[in-house]
Amino acid sequence: MDQLRLNGIEVECIIGDLPEERENEQRLLVDVALDIDLEDAADSDRLDDTVDYALLVGNIREALEDARCRLLERAAGVVADVCLADPRVESVTVGVRKFGSVPGLGSAEVRVTRK
Repeated sequence: MDQLRLNGIEVECIIGDLPEERENEQRLLVDVALDIDLEDAADSDRLDDTVDYALLVGNIREALEDARCRLLERAAGVVADVCLADPRVESVTVGVRKFGSVPGLGSAEVRVTRK
């Protein structure tokens, strides 16, 4: 299986459970690895034969902005659902990183894989 990776998708959204986190957007970095057959796209050199990742990134941002998640686990699940909406995607691994939530911790990250 081939893989299409989108690394470092920046999203500003409500994420967290604390009262101040429910009021102020925070920055997330999202990585996705799509397991997908890329042979047709490699042969045809046509966008129609692969995932339009510019569109996918926009859909990921919109979904996270709308979701107002409390947990990184939920945010990762939201992103996985967006990616799996394309029937060509066999499975996806999603990483979501949040910065500055705990003093002295560079970031917290959740990774999920869904089929």
